[in-house]
Amino acid sequence: MRLIEAMKHHIRTFLEIDTMQQNEIFLENLTDFETECYKNKVWNWGDKNAIEQLYKQIGNNALDFWSASSLVGIVKKHTGLPGIMVRIITDIIMRDLNEIEVEDKRKHEWKEMNKKIQLETVIEEAVKNVLISGDGAFKVNIDTNISPYPLIEFVPGEQIDYEYQYGQIREIIFKSPKSHNHKRYILEETYGYGYIYSKLYDGNREVPLSTIPGILTEPVRFDSSFMMAVPIIFFKSNRYKGRGDSIYHGKHDSFDSLDETWSQWVDALRKGRSKQYIPESILPRNPITGEIMKSNDFDNSFIALESSMKENAQDKIELVQPNIPHESYLSTYITALDLCLQGILSPSTLGIDTKKLDNADAQREKEKTTLYTRNKIVEALQRQIPELINVIFKTYDTLNKKTNLEDIEVSVPFGEYANPSFESQVETITKAKTGQIMSIEAAVDELYGDTKDEEWKKEEITRLKAEQGIIEADEPSVSSELNEEGGIDAGKSIKQNIQNE
Repeated sequence: MRLIEAMKHHIRTFLEIDTMQQNEIFLENLTDFETECYKNKVWNWGDKNAIEQLYKQIGNNALDFWSASSLVGIVKKHTGLPGIMVRIITDIIMRDLNEIEVEDKRKHEWKEMNKKIQLETVIEEAVKNVLISGDGAFKVNIDTNISPYPLIEFVPGEQIDYEYQYGQIREIIFKSPKSHNHKRYILEETYGYGYIYSKLYDGNREVPLSTIPGILTEPVRFDSSFMMAVPIIFFKSNRYKGRGDSIYHGKHDSFDSLDETWSQWVDALRKGRSKQYIPESILPRNPITGEIMKSNDFDNSFIALESSMKENAQDKIELVQPNIPHESYLSTYITALDLCLQGILSPSTLGIDTKKLDNADAQREKEKTTLYTRNKIVEALQRQIPELINVIFKTYDTLNKKTNLEDIEVSVPFGEYANPSFESQVETITKAKTGQIMSIEAAVDELYGDTKDEEWKKEEITRLKAEQGIIEADEPSVSSELNEEGGIDAGKSIKQNIQNE
């Protein structure tokens, strides 16, 4: 009996292994993270010649619009939508970014430091590049010949690598091209907690750092509590573990379809121009030479006809206007546009009203997609900018040989986006105030928000209370008796004052 059971077990095991071997799936990875970054950058440039060259080199589907080469007579048009999307999102984020605030004890230092650093400009560059590449990192440099303060540089994702340990970034490797004596090298700078060291590569071969003058050959050591680099990621990638996702992820085919739709529409308009059929006897001629003028697709388009030899025939010009299905093209274009913006931006954010009938409330409702994207980015910046400013201060203290490195409180306030109009806010707040569920202080704060400072709000509250006849009086209290020298005799009790009277 045991022998039979053992045979069944072996047979079952054999069949399971055989099944697994039959179900193996192999996927060929045609691009890596770096290639995806460059592909996204080309889309962002908005240059149709660069897009066509890109797709002819890496495109694996000859039926894609930008990969195809058999479209004789069709001019390929690019809408420029990818670049517009990144620019609009960046403008929304930077417009809402208020002044960065640090602790009072280092506020003056930060103001002087930021005059040289111009952190807002670096952040704007970082937001734009992270949206395109998927991630990147702020790199803190020290060069006292240029500035007594740390220098901040943003490096996009295609030029960096991350080293993870237990799910945490422990090292950031910055890769920058270098040229010397007509040869190209790659300098890898590894930033870790408490150290920086470099390696120089000629292709895949490591060469001495002294090959290029000006490169630090010795590792840099400092306090191991921080790293002179801060990674920045908005959306995590599902394909490349530990890397970020671009807003173009999964949109390349949609961009391709949108450009194809627009190109076909323009081609149809060009071919659908009105046609003039002109008999030879009345063809337009050169007034000097008498030669028949050549036709073209724009300002002198006609089709020559032989003159009729029939009796009583009259030579006349016939004009034919082809029918162009505008509604079909428009519907296809809007569908392709929706696929490009889906999950990222609302068409209303780009100033596109596809319905032409929506009121202001409906337009604000459509802004929710943009609001979700904006909030995701703002949350990431509110985590990473304070970390960056702390690294800047720690680097500055290390430069000045301070040993007590501590974190400081940093506030990165952002304004509101797509908020209701002032009139609708006044109407809502008035109803709440009339219903006695909101105080004057709350009403003023809700109405003006960050547009007015606290001092102005206090004065406005005082003015409103005075106009409404609300008088504030101090709480009644028993005052202390003044002594002969004009001081306060706090030792006397109420009972003693009554006895003296």
